[in-house]
Amino acid sequence: PAGGGAGAGSRRGAISERRAPAALPDAAARTARLLALDARLVAVAPRVKVLSRLSWPDDEGARFLMAWRRGAPRLPAVEPTPPAHAEEARALDAIAGEADPDDPLGRFLAATARSYAQAARLLDATGTPAFTELSVELYGRPDRPIGRCALTSLGAAEHLLATTDALARAVAADDPGGVPPERVAAELRAALDGFFGPGAVKVVLEPGLAAKAAAGAERIRVRASGSFSALDVRQLVEHEALVHALTLRNGRAQPRVRSLGLGAPRTTRTQEGLATLAELLTRTIDVARLRRLALRVTALARALEGADFVEVFRHFLEAGQSEQESFHSAQRLFRGGDPRGGRGVFTKDGVYLDGLLACHAFLRKAIAEERPDLVHRLFAGRLALGDALDLEPCFASGLVTPPAHEPPWVRDRPALAATLAFSLVAGRLDLDALALEDL
Repeated sequence: PAGGGAGAGSRRGAISERRAPAALPDAAARTARLLALDARLVAVAPRVKVLSRLSWPDDEGARFLMAWRRGAPRLPAVEPTPPAHAEEARALDAIAGEADPDDPLGRFLAATARSYAQAARLLDATGTPAFTELSVELYGRPDRPIGRCALTSLGAAEHLLATTDALARAVAADDPGGVPPERVAAELRAALDGFFGPGAVKVVLEPGLAAKAAAGAERIRVRASGSFSALDVRQLVEHEALVHALTLRNGRAQPRVRSLGLGAPRTTRTQEGLATLAELLTRTIDVARLRRLALRVTALARALEGADFVEVFRHFLEAGQSEQESFHSAQRLFRGGDPRGGRGVFTKDGVYLDGLLACHAFLRKAIAEERPDLVHRLFAGRLALGDALDLEPCFASGLVTPPAHEPPWVRDRPALAATLAFSLVAGRLDLDALALEDL
């Protein structure tokens, strides 16, 4: 019928005149796809919790030390955690596969997703020989060269221990310790409230913690057993609060790239390096602390060669650590592994000295090449050193924003630049060619 035909024609006309949505420019479309992947990554990655999954029972230390003091040491009996991360690993692998490798943000997302996927597989391999291999892929091993240098962190650790052996006795700390965990928590809480605002970052005591403290964006956990020194408290402020917690909070404050607020395993070397460098630059470190970092590396090398828990414990004890600290130090290397030795070692403790050397060299190189902005970028979230370079277009475009907070030693750029610039010059002096009488 005529009426029906006219109506149909009008509808066809309306449809034919309707314009298709304008296509987004290629760059905007690519960014939108990558931010969608970023959102998926932020949804999945936090389910892969490495350190909490590798923790030991709270009373294992007391049992071990009781047997040790009786003269009948026994290996800790720790059950491996059952596999539980296959779904997360698949999801993370998919994100890495979909990220555009030609885009700097795409490379960052892919590397972060792969890092978490590897961590998921590491957790599911606890107690097996594969655990060590996966741990080495994530955190490295102490006999690998640092960058293009011939120096390894093991070589650096052995040199540091040899050159500070007599010095450690000559400048033994006057602070004997004895600060209870409750007071440490109170002093740390006061420092955090003063920097981030009241209650922004909570401090809690946690039994059985292998490290003296562990930092998140909203909470710092402090080991509830043993005692601390006054210097320990200052170190925890600079290391845990003003690097680890600060970078996480800055990352979570990013308005668009939210995965900068994830503590991906691939950023561990940079994080621990920056945090330990902060101790050096703020004079909250001592020779004993440097030697502890070096001892972790030499002990790790022994564990990778097949030493069991008791042998590694004895290595720390003979180096001067207390029984309790020697247990905690050995425990750190066997979390998730096999205390019998040769079957599973957690290699994360090798990154402290390695990361310190790498971060110090990176900052010196940045000053030498007149790039102080690179130091600034490292605090915009959880980044690896290379990310500060690779994400340059993202910083320039505003896709990644500057850090909301910076430690005081970073804010004082002139003083930092002067310190690093002088270290470049001083490093050229050959001490072996000098005698005290020559100076």
